[in-house]
Amino acid sequence: MPTSRSALRLHPSRRFALHPVASVVRHCLGTGLALAAAGALAQTAPAAQEHRLENVVVSDQAESIGGLQKTYSGGQLARGGDLGLMGKTDLMDVPFSATNYTAELIENQQGLTVSDVVMNDASVRTLQARGGYGEDFQIRGFGVSARDTSLNGLYGLVPSTRMPLEMVERVEVLKGPGALLHGVGPSGSVGGSINVVTKRAADTPLTRLTTTYMGKAQFGAHLDVGRRFGEDNQWGVRGNLVARNGEGNIDGGRQRLELGALGVDYAGARLRWSADLLASSGKTTEYRPQSAFLAGISQVPAVPDNRTNWNPGTVLTDAAKTVITRAEYDITDSTVVYGGLGYSDVTSDQHFPTAGPRINAQGDFSVRNGYYDEYNKTTSGEIGARTRFKTGGVGHTLVVAANRMDRESGYFYQLTTNAVTSNIYNPSPLPTITFPRGEPSKTGELVHSSLALADTMGFFNDRLLVSLGVREQTIHQKTAAGATSYKADAITPLAGVVLKPARNISVYGNYTAGLQAGGIAGPTTANAGQVFAPQKSKQLEMGVKVDWGRLMTQAALYQIERPGSMTDPVTNVYSFGGETRVRGLELTAYGEIQRGLRAMASASFTTAKLARTAGGVNQGKDANGVPDRTFNLGLDWDTPWVQGLSLNGRVINTSAIFYDAANTLRMPAWTRVDIGARYATRISGKPVVLRANLENVSDKAYWVTASGYTTVGAPRTLMLSAQVDF
Repeated sequence: MPTSRSALRLHPSRRFALHPVASVVRHCLGTGLALAAAGALAQTAPAAQEHRLENVVVSDQAESIGGLQKTYSGGQLARGGDLGLMGKTDLMDVPFSATNYTAELIENQQGLTVSDVVMNDASVRTLQARGGYGEDFQIRGFGVSARDTSLNGLYGLVPSTRMPLEMVERVEVLKGPGALLHGVGPSGSVGGSINVVTKRAADTPLTRLTTTYMGKAQFGAHLDVGRRFGEDNQWGVRGNLVARNGEGNIDGGRQRLELGALGVDYAGARLRWSADLLASSGKTTEYRPQSAFLAGISQVPAVPDNRTNWNPGTVLTDAAKTVITRAEYDITDSTVVYGGLGYSDVTSDQHFPTAGPRINAQGDFSVRNGYYDEYNKTTSGEIGARTRFKTGGVGHTLVVAANRMDRESGYFYQLTTNAVTSNIYNPSPLPTITFPRGEPSKTGELVHSSLALADTMGFFNDRLLVSLGVREQTIHQKTAAGATSYKADAITPLAGVVLKPARNISVYGNYTAGLQAGGIAGPTTANAGQVFAPQKSKQLEMGVKVDWGRLMTQAALYQIERPGSMTDPVTNVYSFGGETRVRGLELTAYGEIQRGLRAMASASFTTAKLARTAGGVNQGKDANGVPDRTFNLGLDWDTPWVQGLSLNGRVINTSAIFYDAANTLRMPAWTRVDIGARYATRISGKPVVLRANLENVSDKAYWVTASGYTTVGAPRTLMLSAQVDF
């Protein structure tokens, strides 16, 4: 990509981007009173940027964080992000739609997990509510597992429950399949991808303490320390310690988190290196339940009290340990080699109430209790080389890369034989578990490996950019004994075009694909044992981006076709002859409407159909779990009458959704309103920022619906914090 390098303004020798990895977060104590967050009140107004194959200059905090793209006007979003194979690239130079959120936005919205941030985009919806097991997402109508969130560009390293944000500098969302750019995630999500970039020490020393409160009685503290050392500040250290505990948004429950991270980096004239350690431990009692409705019901049950757990007595504990190291080296001024390697050990132990029969129209259900404990040990790495050269008047950015992820998984799963009848409005105590809790045992291994090659060619002084690439991906699943249960490969292509009729306008189009494991025909089918290659989800997209100076606008039209498995009712042949087709229009605008008034607005219009089904059953009906329309509007305003006082608000709307493939049960639409305020001042010469956010102002009770299950949206929640820089 034309702008894969970043020139750091701090000292001339830092010319190539430091691979973003970093942050340190260790453990912090958690009582404190609270009001939150952080001071970046600085807004950078970007001048129109020249789109050339040369370096992109990064400004402000990003300049010493590892070659991040500069923030856009208003500071809430960045001009670009890390697109894997294509590198750290300006948004106007790539044939994709992406959104890149900054630490300033995270702090001002008091975001605790990735879900809190990505909900700012109408094309993205979260499928679990705050206080539940974890977080999963929907992008462009397709589910994206939390396990498919990458950490500093590497898959498989994030916790399986939720990713805390205190040590995160950027949250980057790519819309649409990205198998060529990133490879295949552990769960094979195809709707899009999310990458979190950890914090890096800046040249300005930082010692920041933030105390927090979340209603009803959850208190916490976050210590963030950053320093650079050595000649020209080549060495950097960033540490984060977090602890919070207490009742959150479920009556009688507790949500505890302890987290620590440490990141070290070196930025030399030709070598950039980093190493990062991350450890977290959490415990949630009375976590928010999720379940499924009884098949065939046509009336949606009324939403129960959004502060109750209809499976009382549940407990979830989780822990994660992660280490990452990365390096980049400039062989010449135009060629860089890079590599990264990470390892994570993630565990979660939970009570696992299981309904059967499921929830009926009156809210009745039957439930068994049990344990569902798991571990995942993952090694993930990549290596590659990027070079720039010209052939005649055509500029090239050529990249070759290899990726590999090895994951060992283990489970312990057992349910009680007895069940109790219960009701979501008047829950019964769960059955007593009488059997001992066993240790998770190894159940299998998953290996993803790939080789990729891509070239971005620049014509007519880079007014026309053409990207072509291929990735050969192998998916290898092994049994607990190490024998192969599934192994197949597939090639995913990329063809992308960016045309710039003016320096502030990019018209783009792409054809790309996502991958999911093909699987094996079952023993009762006519073609039992047949191995299917990884299945391709194909995307066609076209769009336009316009940089108005302080306001960025984007429009995109797309179609994604995802194959689905089915068994023919006549021939009994198992195949991937099914298909879900999603067509959509996305509209996005963000930046500054005027100085001191920041906006984020987006709308998504989607038509999702079951294009091919087994025996034609439900064919042509709406794909379940996908809304037709979603809207977002967020404003952040520096008031003129009180210096340092800013007010903000956010409206999130989701249209009605069919719960089932037969389209007999329609979940109602919902709208959520959030408001907030912050006040930046100085106390005893120290910068202080006080924040207050009220989520779900009207205490709206609504169902959060995914394909196959549902939960209740979080209630009205007050969040306060107080931040001081020493």
